[in-house]
Amino acid sequence: MTNAPIIRSAQLRQALAMVPVTRTPAAGLSFAATLKTAQRNPHMTLPKAAPPRPATPTGTVAPTPSTISGPVPYLAEITAAAHKYGIDPALLAGVVKQESNFNPKAQSPVGAKGLTQLMDATARGLGVTDSFDPQQSLDGGARFLAGLLKQFHGDESLAVAAYNAGPGAVQKYGGIPPYQETQRYVPKVLGYAAQFRRIIAAV
Repeated sequence: MTNAPIIRSAQLRQALAMVPVTRTPAAGLSFAATLKTAQRNPHMTLPKAAPPRPATPTGTVAPTPSTISGPVPYLAEITAAAHKYGIDPALLAGVVKQESNFNPKAQSPVGAKGLTQLMDATARGLGVTDSFDPQQSLDGGARFLAGLLKQFHGDESLAVAAYNAGPGAVQKYGGIPPYQETQRYVPKVLGYAAQFRRIIAAV
């Protein structure tokens, strides 16, 4: 696959302008680098805080086995943020594991920051003023993930794919986009989530 999804900057402009905008990938960027810049589309109705409810596991990709053991870092903060927006804490933990490996100071070459790897403009739209603050990052990431789950009717595979490649790419292909990074990302997150569910249940 040589064509990457809409880059982060284009989707930021789309969200700010509130009108559809299409951009081609920046010249000279590798597929992986371009895909990593894919902006999580904040052009959606973000959920208000909701009572706790379990997410509906309707993923269409088999989870990838992983080797997680021991306690979940930031478990209390992850659980609080997930319950605030009515999503599964284990799924949020899976996203955090894949995005930052629980490093609150993580920063990508394109500027995604913190535990949930939010871009600055996305963070601002989610009410996050400091992406390196674990509680704020988790709150913003949970709110964003909850919006994606709502947009894709509870389908965890599609919501996770949209977190990586953007909702526009998921809609364009009618499912998980055929991008190598996204194809690897989704089963990894779902695999981590499955293991975190067992760990959390045992706590």
